[in-house]
Amino acid sequence: MEEVYHMGFFWGGGFDVLFTLVFLLVIGTFVVTAVRGIFQWNKNNHSPRLTVEATVVAKRTDVSHHHHSGGVNHAGHTTTSTHYYVTFQVESGDRMELSMDGHAYGMLVEGDRGKLSFQGTRYLGFERG
Repeated sequence: MEEVYHMGFFWGGGFDVLFTLVFLLVIGTFVVTAVRGIFQWNKNNHSPRLTVEATVVAKRTDVSHHHHSGGVNHAGHTTTSTHYYVTFQVESGDRMELSMDGHAYGMLVEGDRGKLSFQGTRYLGFERG
């Protein structure tokens, strides 16, 4: 009798509960991520645009690979996304890491000195000088 109960959990009503919980967890994760992004965007929009003397002290990339299955009789494919980050040190000695596009990233070299323009966590530009 106990074996039937366990099988019933996986193949009966228990599976529906488990599926619903996983579905809600995935949807909840998307919602939390979207809300955080909106709050950061809003905070950046309300931050002052600043231009300060700064030095490029480090550069890094974050590469993500995503495999997508193709379904029945279709080959899957992989997509790759790269995020670019540069760490700047300002005159006070404080450091900040800002995200930027690949073109801006490629134009900067560690040791570059100049004027960094930013708004909150949003990179606006860098002018060597």
